Amino acid sequence: MRDESLVIDTHGLTKTFKGVEALRSLDLKVRRNSIFGFLGPNGAGKTTTIKLLLGLARPTSGSGTLFGHDIVRDSVEIRRRVGYLAQDPRYYDYMTARETLRFTARFFYAGPAPAVERRIAETLELVGLEDKSDRPIKGFSGGERQRLGIAQAQINQPDLLILDEPAASLDPMGRRDVLTIMERLREHTTIFYSTHILEDVQRVSDTVAILNHGRLVAHAPIQEILAGSGGSVYVLTLKGEASDAQARVVARPWVTNLQVVHQNGSTGWHVSVTDPAAAEAELLRLVLASEQVTVTEFGRKRYDLEEVFMEIVGGESHGR
Repeated sequence: MRDESLVIDTHGLTKTFKGVEALRSLDLKVRRNSIFGFLGPNGAGKTTTIKLLLGLARPTSGSGTLFGHDIVRDSVEIRRRVGYLAQDPRYYDYMTARETLRFTARFFYAGPAPAVERRIAETLELVGLEDKSDRPIKGFSGGERQRLGIAQAQINQPDLLILDEPAASLDPMGRRDVLTIMERLREHTTIFYSTHILEDVQRVSDTVAILNHGRLVAHAPIQEILAGSGGSVYVLTLKGEASDAQARVVARPWVTNLQVVHQNGSTGWHVSVTDPAAAEAELLRLVLASEQVTVTEFGRKRYDLEEVFMEIVGGESHGR
């Protein structure tokens, strides 16, 4: 039985071009109303995957469904329910934002004009362009053009929104605006997007998949990805004589390594553990059992997505 919560579900999806595997046995699952970050270096297979999902290319082997519809047999039905934003959207610059959405809406709506105009007004408000809706696009900033692109992709109220590098060319303010809109849209749709800006992925994504050389090398909720591949690490900053505390900590069977760093009169510990629950319950108590020690910082280490990405992709590349 198929899982009704899955918008995208692929099994062994493979695409070969002239004997070269651009995509190799991809098993991908994207849940409804999630923000799914699809990552990988150039040439990893991201664009090939999107083409296969939309029926713009046929798989060499394997299968996939969107909304339970087969990506080969039902591609027309699938595309009716998908909105797409290209990395560099192009417009007729003499048209206004409202005119642009009115033009796009003609492909999806055949109802009364007032209903279509209400939908256009709602979409302009959703992306924060209601006050610029009747100005020519040629005067829009990069961020405003990108927001208009999202509005255009969203005009048909799609069940899935595919965004290709939605904030790549924007300044920090423009990026912030696009990410805010994406968070707002998740109430209405599922967002599947590719980007090279890993900081943005870390901020808004629920789940992340990483491709490298056509292979899926990571696929997990963002918090699992950020836990890193080297197990759980706890960070402590101490003051005072800590040798007795250190001996007690390293004697615990769930401690695999304790790295000491001295700086600015304080001592830093990075404690690697196999049992996070035991570390949460006991680690701080073990250290504070020494009256000569003061703990000024304690917590589980959080990795930056860029750090984890480079570890996964770099390590996987060296192993080839």
